Amino acid sequence: MTLFASPPAAAAAACDVSAAWALQCTAFDAPASDQLRVQADVLVCVNAQGVIEAVLHQGDPRRQAAQAAHAAAGTLRSLPAGSYLLPGMVDLHVHAPQWPQNGKALDVPLEVWLQDNTFPLEARYRDPAFAQRVYDVVVPTLLANGTTTAMYFGTVDNAGNQVLAERCLAYGQRALVGKVAMDEPTQCPPYYKDASAAQAVADTQAFMEWLRAHPANAQQRVLPVITPRFIPSCTDALLQGLGDLAQRTGAHVQTHCSESDWAHGHVLARTGTTDAHALHRFGLMTRRTVVAHANFLTPEDVALMARTGASVAHCPLSNFYFANSVFPARTGLQQQLGMGLATDISGGYSPSMFDACRHAMTAALALHEGTDPDQPSSARGRAAQGRPAKIDHVFALWLATAAGGQALDLPIGRIEPGYAMDAIAVDCLAPDSNIWLWAGEDSDADVLQKIMHNATRANVAQVWVQGQQVHART
Repeated sequence: MTLFASPPAAAAAACDVSAAWALQCTAFDAPASDQLRVQADVLVCVNAQGVIEAVLHQGDPRRQAAQAAHAAAGTLRSLPAGSYLLPGMVDLHVHAPQWPQNGKALDVPLEVWLQDNTFPLEARYRDPAFAQRVYDVVVPTLLANGTTTAMYFGTVDNAGNQVLAERCLAYGQRALVGKVAMDEPTQCPPYYKDASAAQAVADTQAFMEWLRAHPANAQQRVLPVITPRFIPSCTDALLQGLGDLAQRTGAHVQTHCSESDWAHGHVLARTGTTDAHALHRFGLMTRRTVVAHANFLTPEDVALMARTGASVAHCPLSNFYFANSVFPARTGLQQQLGMGLATDISGGYSPSMFDACRHAMTAALALHEGTDPDQPSSARGRAAQGRPAKIDHVFALWLATAAGGQALDLPIGRIEPGYAMDAIAVDCLAPDSNIWLWAGEDSDADVLQKIMHNATRANVAQVWVQGQQVHART
């Protein structure tokens, strides 16, 4: 791990003291997988567009004038002792409509879980009133847990998808929302599927145009995303139509890829190739594509994704339940595979990206060391094979922030000039906090490690998206 404590070169950018507001704080971020940046007692200047204009350190000749000007204007804010600024969390894979079943039916195989639990629930979102009832819980819950950006799967019916997008706009969350497309009659129940491939493509395009033109979305803070559920539930005609749409529009794409043995084998049998190569053939593997899970990628799949710039949404918790495998994040990074982190609600039961970070570390350690006590230590894990897999808290923070922003091709996930002020204030001294700080014992780097291992919703005191406060702990 490399520790950056000195002012980055980017901080030398000019600071306009007429910026909208400034925050005095100590900030943590991870610009790369092995780089923890501690910016102690800095002044973060935020302009009227909600973009970080400068990060001024003590000793910077502009700091005193900027701080005095903001204090005089009433636009200077400070985090109290025991509170620290982190980039907002980026959740790359959330099934918003599955919230009511969160924490249920995690003891059955994926294909059973979908048919018996998920599809009947998702079909209810053709009712906008039901959709609003659920999404008025989902969006603020994620914000309260520190998730400033979420990539959402919606449902087949656009009535519910429009409600989801509007709730994101109303609560101020940055989001990508997708109309789920699924038309394969052998895999989709008759009560919950698109009428045809052509209709699914038309409805996807209609939702994209509606969202981009929404009067409350002038900043395009909520973006549409082309969303074939996964190859088993889509005909070739639908996949090709959505691929053509992606190529024409340059829109984001999301889907599932090689998630479980069943799904991976199903696609191989049907298409004669892997998920990744099939998606590429249909035009769906682009620089703005995020595929969830991807546990069973072949070396050729990884090389293809690295070449196209597509990324993986690593879902460590749901992979334990439905994939019976661990995505090798460190190996993927070494192979230049884009990636980020996700909760996969409701395949994963926790809405906290701090939990997702901890699950990612645990999963990687299991892969690294091995778990079968009947095997000798020399053969138990990847470490014994000379293929290290372990990740630490800095790698996990990077996955949850900067890596997610890069996967989405958005300027989020870092505390530095030119990036959106999407950030969270973590209060280590909050009531009911599980974080204990010891004066004179814990360095700033120690504090960040304690936050990553112990922070909960109780510690998320304030949340900003594009410079606007969208949550404050009451």
